[in-house]
Amino acid sequence: MEELMRYILQFGNLNKLQIELIEKNITFLEIQKDNYFSEAGKIPKQVGFVIEGVIRGCYYNNKSEEITRCFISENSLVVDYVNFESNTVTTEYLQAITNCKLIVFSKHNWEELSQTIVGWNTIKNKMVQKCMYQKSRKNPVISQDATTRYLEFLENYPSLANRIPLAHIASYIGVTQQSLSRIRKNIS
Repeated sequence: MEELMRYILQFGNLNKLQIELIEKNITFLEIQKDNYFSEAGKIPKQVGFVIEGVIRGCYYNNKSEEITRCFISENSLVVDYVNFESNTVTTEYLQAITNCKLIVFSKHNWEELSQTIVGWNTIKNKMVQKCMYQKSRKNPVISQDATTRYLEFLENYPSLANRIPLAHIASYIGVTQQSLSRIRKNIS
């Protein structure tokens, strides 16, 4: 809970009553490794805050290949916000790649905070912008060589290299697992 409040308070000020209201509008959720926080073909129904674990955003391309788009770890929001907000079906999966513990807001509770807390929309918008920026800026640039993409992965996600399966890292940087193994061997 403290982690969530520290995160929220980066984006604006809240008084004690407002913090208590936020705390009343959350639930805790545990997701086992390989299970989904949100699935393609469904409407996202919640906003999460990762307390522990790693979630990846992924989708399937037109060749039915699974592509990892981003990683979301501790002290970050996790949500497909565009589809959550517009109540539309998503094409992306948000999958736990480790066992995860999250604090979760339902759509109803998330909206209730906007109607009840003065200034919540400003705080919420800043949190969502940070969430979307983190997802977009960390995508590897395919025009770069694979070693450069892997080094950028290590720079962007320094704590994840030894926590997540190599298959997901390989998918993220756009190479096979064998190629990733060679890259790792060559730079160590």
